[in-house]
Amino acid sequence: MKFTKTPGWLDFHPAPSTPRFVVPEGAVDAHCHVFGPGETFPYAPQRKYTPCDAPKEQLFALRDKLGFRRNVIVQATCHGDDNSALIDALRAADGTARGVATVKRTIRDEELLALHQAGVRGVRFNFVKRLVDFTPKDELLEIAHRIAPLGWHIVVYFEAADLAELWDFFTSIPTQVVVDHMGRPDVSLPVEGVEFQRFVALMREHENIWCKVSCPERLSHTGPAAVEGQQRPYQDVVPFARYLVAHFPDRVLWGTDWPHPNLKGHMPDDGLLVNYIPFIAPSAELQHKLLVDNPMRLYWPE
Repeated sequence: MKFTKTPGWLDFHPAPSTPRFVVPEGAVDAHCHVFGPGETFPYAPQRKYTPCDAPKEQLFALRDKLGFRRNVIVQATCHGDDNSALIDALRAADGTARGVATVKRTIRDEELLALHQAGVRGVRFNFVKRLVDFTPKDELLEIAHRIAPLGWHIVVYFEAADLAELWDFFTSIPTQVVVDHMGRPDVSLPVEGVEFQRFVALMREHENIWCKVSCPERLSHTGPAAVEGQQRPYQDVVPFARYLVAHFPDRVLWGTDWPHPNLKGHMPDDGLLVNYIPFIAPSAELQHKLLVDNPMRLYWPE
């Protein structure tokens, strides 16, 4: 089946640089995706965007170039609850990838077990209105209770302005909860401001809540430009991510977000994103927790 990309869609960087920062041995890219290819794994009829194809072979080639050992592949909204492309990538990874799926309440227990055996360890709930139609919260809680015995967790994606109304729901989830991209703070506001500190309070008061200090390219106003002639990308996002790494070093994760869906301004160089890591995790100990210890504990505990 042929698919036409959404007008204005930005394809992933064709030739990412080799990063200057060398990630620790065993590092995990804990947030990335596969798209299609559409002819093999068709995009969902109800999708709100049609991406470029971004198959597993290119993801694994990027993993190797950046120096990572493992991936956590998150089901893309353009595939809906058909996890076929995800499962295909997990099987091809031969134990070096884990998955976060999308499921509905109609899924059977034997289907959940098959996902687990393929490497799925979580389910994603998306609350970004421009990307998905909301699933009723009672249905989401039912799913959360069903996956809890498998040792899975819930990944939530939302925008900072919506946290107040989602707080009670998030804190009722009976599993570990991983928040995508720091809850998308407005980085033009202060770190000490009400909006970001609400998210900090969520993590401080609920020890089952983790977050990904990823996607500065989605949050930044300054962009990837050099600062004072030095390679210092996305510096307006650094204080937010660095704060979370410093205060919650055992509950933070990092990922490339390759192939960077739905970006409008620029397509990041993935090597440059890796060079961003020491700005938010300045010590070797923090880097190892962020890139190795934490994702291994969450996704490869056995």
